[in-house]
Amino acid sequence: MASFSFGEAGLMARVLPIIMLLGSNLFMTIAWYGHLKFKAAPLVLAVLASWGIAFFEYWLAVPANRIGYGAYSAAELKTIQEVITLAVFAGFSVLYLKEPLGLHHLVGFGLIAAGAFVIFRGG
Repeated sequence: MASFSFGEAGLMARVLPIIMLLGSNLFMTIAWYGHLKFKAAPLVLAVLASWGIAFFEYWLAVPANRIGYGAYSAAELKTIQEVITLAVFAGFSVLYLKEPLGLHHLVGFGLIAAGAFVIFRGG
């Protein structure tokens, strides 16, 4: 049985959670916002479909946090997740929902990125 390794266990614990959180955020963004293009569908169907999609999000998010905890603090993992969430949502909003991002969105996201910088530079 082949093992998955980046050559150094510490590197795997730092990179793999980011990749997994990216995937989990793709699922969750689709679960939360994908139904907006199907407003004619019954709400109960939208909720059930979203719940089903979110199931797969958990299969990435929970292991990502388990693997990453230790290489990152819980606050750092949450910060990574939030920054990824914004990036994924921005792309989804523009590409799928066809909603443009304005300067005020970019400034707001920039301020959140500045907050992430403070979290990682603080200790």
